[in-house]
Amino acid sequence: MSRIKDAFDNKKAFIPFITCGDPDIETTRALVNEMVKNGANLVELGIPFSDPTAEGPTIQGANIRALSGGVNKEKIFDMVRALRNEDGISIPLVFMTYANVVFSYGSDKFFKTCQEIGIDGVILPDLPYEEKGEFEDVSDKYGVDLISLIAPTSANRIAMIAKEAKGFIYIVSSLGVTGTRTSITTDVASIVEVVKANTDVPCAIGFGISNPEQAAKMAASADGVIVGSAIVKIIEKYGKDSVTPVGEFVKSMVDAIR
Repeated sequence: MSRIKDAFDNKKAFIPFITCGDPDIETTRALVNEMVKNGANLVELGIPFSDPTAEGPTIQGANIRALSGGVNKEKIFDMVRALRNEDGISIPLVFMTYANVVFSYGSDKFFKTCQEIGIDGVILPDLPYEEKGEFEDVSDKYGVDLISLIAPTSANRIAMIAKEAKGFIYIVSSLGVTGTRTSITTDVASIVEVVKANTDVPCAIGFGISNPEQAAKMAASADGVIVGSAIVKIIEKYGKDSVTPVGEFVKSMVDAIR
């Protein structure tokens, strides 16, 4: 198992998501440093895409702002290099993007670059389990974990997905796209139970978690929680001045799940 396992060792992992380049790449770098300082155990870095089908309005907006600001993959790769080599960030970093982003760049070149700059895993929410082989052979070649997602609709496929999972398993708490929700009604505990019966790979719950109370509830059954839209909303509100408020929010979530 990769160093992603370290994010979950003897603790509940808090995993924040941000869109690279929103509001600009320099602020993204500062945000990662601040989130790590406030207890983030693994960070998901969104590579913006023009058609982010899994995202709700909040993260769609972040994608549009980032792309309008001129961010691209090379700038994002350079930022990750700086986080690793200049800032000394040692926690796992994972890219979240779409299959077309990887395919258009060249799968081999993309995963080779991930290995070189210190990316530990890649999440492709539009990649069906049945088609993951298209990317998994290449990701394995370069030692980058292709992260599996399990949704409430996965049903009898949960065990199958869990048995082949690497890094960590992303459990989708709610149907639909990303976004904050007032309540999460999915029986995630039963999904986690099936996962745990089939693998030792840790699992984290995401989609819709927006406050410390929800985070604590989800962490009671899973190994970690993932929060994206609630953080992106803070960035949308404060822009380049979002580093401190995001850090405070991350700390409140970390305190809640511990």
